[in-house]
Amino acid sequence: MTLAKKSTDWMWLKLLCLTIIATLTFEHSQFDIRISELFYANGHWLLEKDAQPYAFIFYDSPKLLLILFGVYLITVLTWCYWQSRFTKTVNAKAFFIRPIAALSSREIAYLLITIIMVPTVIATLKSFTHVSCPNNLSLFNGDLSYLNLWQNILAKTPAKCFPAAHASAGFSLYGLAFLPTLRKYRYKVFVIVTVLGWTMGIYKMSFGDHFFSHTLVSMLLAWTITCALASLFFKRSLK
Repeated sequence: MTLAKKSTDWMWLKLLCLTIIATLTFEHSQFDIRISELFYANGHWLLEKDAQPYAFIFYDSPKLLLILFGVYLITVLTWCYWQSRFTKTVNAKAFFIRPIAALSSREIAYLLITIIMVPTVIATLKSFTHVSCPNNLSLFNGDLSYLNLWQNILAKTPAKCFPAAHASAGFSLYGLAFLPTLRKYRYKVFVIVTVLGWTMGIYKMSFGDHFFSHTLVSMLLAWTITCALASLFFKRSLK
């Protein structure tokens, strides 16, 4: 095994360490507060929660499209399995297969697992951290005190805002950047997914549902999970 291969295999561990450092550095910080203040003035947030058409554009639509993408991947995998089981060949010319005909069944399965696992892990973490949203805090005309992560866990604060779950759905598409078939587009995919995830995250920040650190840690966790899964799925393909 080459040094480059070893480095790739352990990239997820480096990303995990970076995630922990980001959590300790930015969560419960003046940096977070200052960024949130950019969205808050005269007792009001930049946007009202559920205000249209913003909620449809930045919340409902991305969420629906990602769910439909997951259903599509399940359909393709089921069809490929049925074809290989009963006809011994897979017809890649079927109209609904064409958009991802270049991908192997392993790559499709990897994508499906990442878009399910990333939001699930992050949503689960939210139930343990008990971190408040900015709009819950007395700093922004709410009722709760601004506590750090450990204090929130001990106090079991009635809030579940860290990490950012909505943005994690967008960041789960980092899995596309680790597909061997799309290796030459890796950096373009990474940039596009990062923009998508942060667009979803900033939307939630605009009405006080998240601090900057919540979205940052969500991004790093998504990157860590997709990288770790890729090291398992594509051991011989990653470089």
